[in-house]
Amino acid sequence: MPTRIDDDYQNLKRSVHSHIIERLDEEGIEVDRVEKDQVARFIQSVVEHYIAAHRIPMASSDQSMLVREMVDEVLGFGPLEPLLADDQINDILINGAKSVFVEISGILQKVQTRFIDDEHVIRIIRRILAPLGRRLDESSPMVDARLPDGSRVNAIIPPIALDGPSMSIRKFSSKHLTANELVNLGSMTRECLDILAQVVESRRNLLVSGGTGTGKTTILNLLSEFIPKDERIVTIEDSAELQLNHPHIVRLETRPANTEGSGRVTAKDLIVNALRMRPDRVIVGEVRSGEIIELLQAMNTGHEGSMSTIHSNSARDALIRIETLLAVNGYDAGEKAIGRLIGSSLDIVVQLARLPNGRRLVSEVVALRPSKSDPYRMETLYKSPEMDWSAAQEIGA
Repeated sequence: MPTRIDDDYQNLKRSVHSHIIERLDEEGIEVDRVEKDQVARFIQSVVEHYIAAHRIPMASSDQSMLVREMVDEVLGFGPLEPLLADDQINDILINGAKSVFVEISGILQKVQTRFIDDEHVIRIIRRILAPLGRRLDESSPMVDARLPDGSRVNAIIPPIALDGPSMSIRKFSSKHLTANELVNLGSMTRECLDILAQVVESRRNLLVSGGTGTGKTTILNLLSEFIPKDERIVTIEDSAELQLNHPHIVRLETRPANTEGSGRVTAKDLIVNALRMRPDRVIVGEVRSGEIIELLQAMNTGHEGSMSTIHSNSARDALIRIETLLAVNGYDAGEKAIGRLIGSSLDIVVQLARLPNGRRLVSEVVALRPSKSDPYRMETLYKSPEMDWSAAQEIGA
């Protein structure tokens, strides 16, 4: 929706918002206990009276916009509300009060939206955190959280963030893309889809690898469609994003430490517990730390067909990243032993990529065929023809 980002309008918003809060207090209106429509009508009345009393020249369209934005301030998340409501937007990135970007179809673009000032940004962040009992201040300047709709939020404030408070929102999409839709969108070919279906049905241990925003969660959701319906799945995530199309799922989510520094539950803890829950398959949303040890051991000890994702730019890089995670998390073994563990645990790596135009696709599917001389020997099962074309274009450029 259109808005104004000039300083005069932002100063007016600050004044009107303060006046609305005063009037709500005077009338004893508790926003959380009153119907939203009733609160919205009250805000509209207060705004109209304020504009008239202060004789502020304002077009009717601007006044309607001001009312809408004040309703969003009091009942929602302020300037974020129109962006959260736009289904085309995948990510919202706030770099201080005056710099807001969104990602649409893989392309980042600046939008004509702003906050009044840095305090406004922090106020919205704290409103997001309030129901969760989380803290954000100078002693704890970074936080992960989740909006009521499931969208994932990361926020960081000064003094750590040098240019003002920053917030990143990965929107949760309730739309579950089907296999045919992904084929029609060009994310994979029918040949690739058939290979992935066969891999899942034959209970191969699988890792989905790709950079940020390449669609790892989307592919993991897709793969779940091919898991036999009589199998029991346990999923483990830092922030519940998976929407697996399966009738028998137990969903587990990690928990950060509380304000006293206790009560933390890690992905590693949950994998250990999941193995006591008689799962046929374990699916970890993303491996990024010590949980990789337990996941590989689970894959190697009777839980075939387990899956996870990892941030990496190629299939071989994904294996090297696993080596690094094992090393930094205290897995005490030699290089050969680590290679044997990875090579015997993982069967398939599905590599994702994002093209310069923002389109996401499966770039290749490789099978691990370990040998004595090379525990990471790979056989390419599928390679996107578009990757060859893209490489040729870059060389030509």
